[in-house]
Amino acid sequence: METCVICGKGRAASVLKVCAECLRAGLGEEYVKDAHKQVRARYGLPPEPPRAGASIGGGVVVKCNICANECELSEGDIGYCGLRAGGSARLINARFLFAEKGSGEEGSVGLLYAYYDPLPTNCCAAWFCPGSSQHRGENLAVFFYGCNFNCLFCQNASHKDLRAARAFTVDDFAALVRPQTYCICFFGGSPEPQLPFAIGASERVLERASVRICWEWNGCGSRSLVRNAAEISHQSGGIVKFDLKAFDPHLSIALCGVSNKRAYENFEMIARDFFDGSEPPILTATTLLVPFYVDEQEVAGIAEFIASLSDEIPYSLLVFHPDFFMSDLPVTPKSQVMRCYDAARRYLKHVNIGNKHLLAAEL
Repeated sequence: METCVICGKGRAASVLKVCAECLRAGLGEEYVKDAHKQVRARYGLPPEPPRAGASIGGGVVVKCNICANECELSEGDIGYCGLRAGGSARLINARFLFAEKGSGEEGSVGLLYAYYDPLPTNCCAAWFCPGSSQHRGENLAVFFYGCNFNCLFCQNASHKDLRAARAFTVDDFAALVRPQTYCICFFGGSPEPQLPFAIGASERVLERASVRICWEWNGCGSRSLVRNAAEISHQSGGIVKFDLKAFDPHLSIALCGVSNKRAYENFEMIARDFFDGSEPPILTATTLLVPFYVDEQEVAGIAEFIASLSDEIPYSLLVFHPDFFMSDLPVTPKSQVMRCYDAARRYLKHVNIGNKHLLAAEL
């Protein structure tokens, strides 16, 4: 860690150089852009969502509407998620060019790693989900490669290594479901860039078995795809878990590279259309308490927003551990955790602290 280069007082992660207060004031944009540019260059990814006016290619420009970034791609451009490349008049997953499976149509193949996780597991909803009592069941955990965010603190950065991914067709995926499979959780990275596949695979699974379908995402997918995914969870008894990274828009972009405005819009849609008092509740939110950045001010904003929809929506605060480009930060100090917990409890009835085993001593 270091001292903020702008105010000279606040604590700042070395990669950002700017503290939370200065970021919330709209300062330090040049440092934010430089931080994300250096991270993404390491993986051969564009520094920002491509736009037609800044395209490196030529010819037909295709707009991708799968996530909130809405990349505009021409020949030679790679999407922000790293999974799509511009070419002729359609979008194609860049990795699909080398896969021998699938028709080449959108959603025909998914790039993922799947494993069986005996229940109860460390799911972010485990503190209220009935899956925690299914001691003879299992969760099919589905890790998608690629992401529409660029979180500097990413806890699952291996999603950026597309070379490690396996290609699955919808039928390949459905064959993974076993009699003891109680639930499926799609995460990553984040599922948004591969939602067409995930939705098709879920529908195929539900044709054959009774399984809960859950999502753990940043929530910035297209409105129609997110709604479709929520309908699947509602039908199957699953849970939609939003990771609401930050409340202040400047801070969100600083930490994650892009805006999370769509996440709040989609969260509100699901709360209003699907949160109906069923058990388990279909909707929940989590926030990772990044030390000295995601503080009680951020949590209060998020909790007040959630409560404006329903104060019954469960909310979990996750203790941070140092990772990726924010490895110079400490584990979330206990004092910060408790301030955030108190802030959330002012608005919501059901608040949890996750990753308690990581709690650090007071700094």
